[in-house]
Amino acid sequence: MKYNSTELLFTLDVAGTFVFAVEGAMAAIRGNLDFLGLMVLSFATALGGGVIRDLLIGAVPPGSIRDWRYSVVAFTGGAVVFFLHHFVQEIPTQLLIDVDAAGLALFAVAGTQKALNYGIHPFMAILMGTITGVGGGTVRDILLAQIPTVLRADVYATAAMAGAAVMILGRKLGLSPAVTAILGGVVCFVLRVVSVWQHWNLPRVAGP
Repeated sequence: MKYNSTELLFTLDVAGTFVFAVEGAMAAIRGNLDFLGLMVLSFATALGGGVIRDLLIGAVPPGSIRDWRYSVVAFTGGAVVFFLHHFVQEIPTQLLIDVDAAGLALFAVAGTQKALNYGIHPFMAILMGTITGVGGGTVRDILLAQIPTVLRADVYATAAMAGAAVMILGRKLGLSPAVTAILGGVVCFVLRVVSVWQHWNLPRVAGP
């Protein structure tokens, strides 16, 4: 089967968009926002990182703005949470962590892939993958007047960066793009979940 980077990128992007849209909507419910606020937060969480990435690599207008399907997926995720919020609120905390980690992994890999497609240097592609993974959540937290998760979570941006780096390393070793995408996503997902489980943190400056 012939590999198609465009199809792979779109699949990863759509999956990550839906996952983060659901997460953004759930954050809106916790913040006691109305329907409009929920939809705005779903859109920002799902597509914010990709928009920032596309602007940085010169992919303008950003893919999520140019292709209406991204917006539909984001708003669908928000609507699902709004109308089924009673069921969503029963979801176990561990499953929510897993969903967040899955979204982070999908976006980190998709962001790295798109940067490579645009001829960005592999090192910078890792950073673009990281920004894709954490950008939407950062916008969400700012809209909710909170310190962004990326600045205070156990291992979050680091997990995205590690997954993107593994993806780049796999390319250097001659592995297929699909295999490297899977490897990078798995590394990001596992590192994020295990870090929460084990309460891993990056070093911090000791307070007075």
